[in-house]
Amino acid sequence: MLRFTELDQSYPAKRSATERRADFDEIYAPFNPQAGADQAARCSQCGVPFCQSGCPLHNDIPDWLMLAAEGRMEEAWERSSATSTLPEICGRICPQDRLCEGSCVIEQSGHGAVTIGAVETHITETAWKQGWIKPIRPKRETGFSVGVVGAGPAGLAAAERLREQGHAVTVYDRHDRAGGLLIYGIPNFKMDKSVVERRTRRLADSGVAFQLNTELGKDVSLDELRSGHDAVFLAIGTYKARALTCPGSGSKGLIPALDYLTASNRRGFGEAIRDEDRLQAKGRKVVVIGGGDTAMDCVRTAIRQGASAVTCLYRRDRENMPGSLREVTHAEEEGVVFEWLSAPLALKGDADTLSGVRVQRMGLGAPDADGRRQPIVLDGAETDMAADLVIAALGYEAEDLAATGNISCTPRGTIRVTERCRTSLPGVYAGGDIVRGASLVVWAIKDGQDAAATIHADLMARAAAEQTRELEPAE
Repeated sequence: MLRFTELDQSYPAKRSATERRADFDEIYAPFNPQAGADQAARCSQCGVPFCQSGCPLHNDIPDWLMLAAEGRMEEAWERSSATSTLPEICGRICPQDRLCEGSCVIEQSGHGAVTIGAVETHITETAWKQGWIKPIRPKRETGFSVGVVGAGPAGLAAAERLREQGHAVTVYDRHDRAGGLLIYGIPNFKMDKSVVERRTRRLADSGVAFQLNTELGKDVSLDELRSGHDAVFLAIGTYKARALTCPGSGSKGLIPALDYLTASNRRGFGEAIRDEDRLQAKGRKVVVIGGGDTAMDCVRTAIRQGASAVTCLYRRDRENMPGSLREVTHAEEEGVVFEWLSAPLALKGDADTLSGVRVQRMGLGAPDADGRRQPIVLDGAETDMAADLVIAALGYEAEDLAATGNISCTPRGTIRVTERCRTSLPGVYAGGDIVRGASLVVWAIKDGQDAAATIHADLMARAAAEQTRELEPAE
């Protein structure tokens, strides 16, 4: 350990921009065993591990780095999977530069952070390859049944932890594949779909039932779920796209980011796409509006689809954007042009065809509640930009929650919960984006795991109470 002074920071080999523009394959090769051990050995094993506090899951990062550095890979995997149900997914798509690696003491000292995400992926990929990850076989069956609504990261995390405790679990999802945004929102070049599919296949092999093409409020009611299960966990996500409201925003040439990404991912599965021409960037001048990770997914997808030009408009500057700076670097390498301090003033063209975007130049004012400087309009600073496809990546909000009946909600339209994921309805729990608002996958995983712990505790308390009543002498 402590080799950060003699070993430079190194990530797995990254394919050239020219090569990766031509396909949707993952851009990083895996670490070989020696490279993975070397990078793990750079950890300083500091007494107060800020990487751990910077991780929403509070992963035991220094411990599994030490084990990986010593070649004790099975133990490293056991330690990693003890706190995370989806470590190889977090290793691929977490913005480590804003979380664990950004908090790394080695990073703060100027030596470059330990490449935590890449080592995390390396550990779990080794575990899959070696056959250490097997179907869950609980020590005992509890006799309790839990319904999980939503097969995204929060739902999958909850299902795994609940099954480990011996509960019968059924996962319901509106889509035809399990995985939620992991399947239909995240492009293959960040995470191949097989990574998600083997996780859901393992859950199915563990006895978890998946009831797909089943939408809450349409195909099944919350009352039916409550009567059919001892507990229900709502992990339904936030799928309502924030709308662009400037003049011209009714044009068919403007499409929501999730529609665009879902079409691209379905195309990757070999499916025919309805409205194919509208949802395809090939040969078109594409403008993506937004500065988060979804916007980065869109610009990099458009590049791979063969767009003639791809530009990202963001109203703040590079330092104040919400997305991963690592993703911006990847996008720039692949040919994306970023127009910082720019916002759409109007879309030009007619109802059927776009011809461009009128751009309002922005400045930065005082910081907002999150510490980012607020964008301000610069009077008279307007320009026109050619575009025939505009993708709005402005974030997501909760959909109408009428299907959840009289469950208590926040003013934002998300479900209100206690700190232990309980809702206002007895036996109903919630977590992930439908509670937090649109957020990171790692936070959804945390909520799923926390909710599973609460559900298990409540069901065991219920079982104990019932047993006590049975043992009480009759009056």
